[in-house]
Amino acid sequence: MTLLLSGDSRAATLDDIRAIPVPLATRTYQPVPHEQLSSMLVEMAENLLPNFSHASSHYGLAAEGNKMFGVHTFKSSNTAMGLSIGFRNSYDRSMSLGIAVGASVLVCDNLALCGDITILRKHTLNVIRDMQSLALSGIYRSQQTYSQILEDAEAMRLQEIDDDHAHRMLGLVYGRGIITPRQIPVAHHEWQNPSYADFQPRTAWSLYNAFTESLKSAPPQSIMEKHLGLHELFAQQYRLSGARA
Repeated sequence: MTLLLSGDSRAATLDDIRAIPVPLATRTYQPVPHEQLSSMLVEMAENLLPNFSHASSHYGLAAEGNKMFGVHTFKSSNTAMGLSIGFRNSYDRSMSLGIAVGASVLVCDNLALCGDITILRKHTLNVIRDMQSLALSGIYRSQQTYSQILEDAEAMRLQEIDDDHAHRMLGLVYGRGIITPRQIPVAHHEWQNPSYADFQPRTAWSLYNAFTESLKSAPPQSIMEKHLGLHELFAQQYRLSGARA
């Protein structure tokens, strides 16, 4: 997944992540090294998800490396969608450590997240111990989340829509604050002229991926919430299994 980050954000490599100095701990603040978070999630997933293999990792940095967002993708031999673990971290106390589990559309690396951020934890005493415990629990539950997304994707593939409906959804997604004015033309273009043949059919699934393509430019501190909000909105609009009561 290539993170098309905007503003002061940039795509990064693992070496870039390692090169960011980790701030010193204080009595009330405990930093979590970006690399430690990333490697811990890969190791846990490889141990707990035997039907998946690690395929790729992509990172974004912002605020001179003080904010980091990453996605690990794991391939399954049974489907064209991969399981993804999105994660974020900060060194400047601007955002809590967060992890969310979902799926990646392997043809284009678009991200689909549903449910909640598994961990939303401030960088206080014992954050690393708590992070390990909560991440373990989240990855255990990940296959259930992944299965739900596969069901939702199939349901969206079966729902044909026309341009008028897509344009109304464009306004609704913007009105809900999920995409920005600059992302509207990207989503509209991806609907009208999909970059990938998989999204040529005029379905809710193609429209969903037009939006997720536009969200690749979301800032690291909000990208997980944007994807979660998009999935929840589509679940409500199309009566998917992931819709909340």
